[in-house]
Amino acid sequence: MAQSPDEMAASMIANMKEKTGKTLAQWIAIAKKSGAEKHGGLVKFLKTDHGMTHGFANLVAHKTLKSDAGSISGAGDLVAAQYAGPKSDLKPVYDALIKAAKALGKDVEISPKKTYVSLRRNKQFALIQPSTKTRVDLGINLKGEAPAGRLEKSGSFNAMVSHRVKLEKPGDVDKDVKTWLKKAYAQA
Repeated sequence: MAQSPDEMAASMIANMKEKTGKTLAQWIAIAKKSGAEKHGGLVKFLKTDHGMTHGFANLVAHKTLKSDAGSISGAGDLVAAQYAGPKSDLKPVYDALIKAAKALGKDVEISPKKTYVSLRRNKQFALIQPSTKTRVDLGINLKGEAPAGRLEKSGSFNAMVSHRVKLEKPGDVDKDVKTWLKKAYAQA
């Protein structure tokens, strides 16, 4: 049976010393001394300088920066924070995407992070991020799908997804977006 993201993180933390030679606390101390202040920089440092796998490096970076849902008290407040202030008008776009995701199946997990929300099944198949004051970016994992029209390559947007769709209003969560989400869900 697939584990939840929290269960997977707990398992990785429990096995970290055996697999990497150091505890999470020791890795966090090393990461803090690196001088890297952003998630990507920490991951690169841990992989390059310490030979960590991406999974462990990602976990240590999140725990160091306290940017994962498990490190922030009131994880439900993460979504509220993402859509606060100048991005508040984008919340209906998020709500439409969540409604579409929930319609895919009962096994869809909605996992808020500090700056985006991960949509998971057995693995992440999409993410929702309010990128600007006027736009939500939907990142989708669609292996083998050629970019066309609104479905563009993710490029520098996010390395955890293969494609991106830019959404400005709830109506943009249309038949095409729902079809792409369904394909990504099926592949997860």
